Amino acid sequence: MFHSARAHPFFAIVLAILIFLVDTLSTIHFAVASLYVAAILIGARDLECTGIILSGISCVALTALSYLLTHGIIFVGAAPLRSMVSFVTITTTTALVLKNRSANESLAEVERERRNLARFFSPEIVKRLVQIDVPLSAARREKAAVLFADVVEFTALTSGKTPDEVIGFLRELQAILSEAVFAHGGSIDKFLGDGLMAVFGPPLPSNRDATNAALCAIRIRDRIAHWNDRHANNPGKPIRIAVGIHWGEVVQGDIGTDKRLEFTVVGDIVNVASRVEAYCRTLNATVLVTGDFIQSLIAEGSVDVAKSFTSEGRHLLRGCQEPLYLYSLTLH
Repeated sequence: MFHSARAHPFFAIVLAILIFLVDTLSTIHFAVASLYVAAILIGARDLECTGIILSGISCVALTALSYLLTHGIIFVGAAPLRSMVSFVTITTTTALVLKNRSANESLAEVERERRNLARFFSPEIVKRLVQIDVPLSAARREKAAVLFADVVEFTALTSGKTPDEVIGFLRELQAILSEAVFAHGGSIDKFLGDGLMAVFGPPLPSNRDATNAALCAIRIRDRIAHWNDRHANNPGKPIRIAVGIHWGEVVQGDIGTDKRLEFTVVGDIVNVASRVEAYCRTLNATVLVTGDFIQSLIAEGSVDVAKSFTSEGRHLLRGCQEPLYLYSLTLH
């Protein structure tokens, strides 16, 4: 019994040889050569497009050789017609197999793209992207809410833990963060070890992007609090999370090399959002947002959500030329 990937081509070759012998040596008066389609179908299971084409050409050549050995160059009677039927059948089968292979490869490519998109986009966004075939590589400017989330004192928190424990912790943490982002229609721009960068808006903006970002931050806070409650008896320190959000115009598109391209957003808005997240430690805040973000919440009609944040005044962040109004999420 053959179990290797070459089993099907081997059987196809054997079958083609048997058909050739029957077609050449027997006196059966029907188009035996049409049976070559079975050899093509069997071999096609493991052959690439070039191999399928060569199989079709080989079967046509065997049909022609069998005719010449049996009838010579005389083209009278029904034999030429039977051979022509065989040629057409083999050619048609080869073309259909190639078309089917191309369709299957296209479906596989779509599925691979869907799985790749699912790593960074919510299921709803993935569905819409696949349906409308949005060209992510097209660079453009968009308004967006950029969110950074990071564990406070991660090194101290994981000190003394085994590598498996650290990786297990990070996987559980990223699952919590990812779920919160996807639950509110956001996209994960990149994972950052013990945190992530998320974007609300691109690649498919809505009229609730700032609101969704705020609700995501609240969900992260609540999920981390629940996580700490579940691990209250754990001798390790409770997790402290820092979330920073800024709102403004970003540039989106594919960045990288031909071998590795990633959809991302860049711009000063991203840098400021990162600085805001870092400043959570200075103000001892879990979630910190900018005045521009609060204004975007109000513009979207989410006044109640905006009221969940308390003004912390103006602060000069590292790398910023002017102080920014900052607001912290009110404790519940």
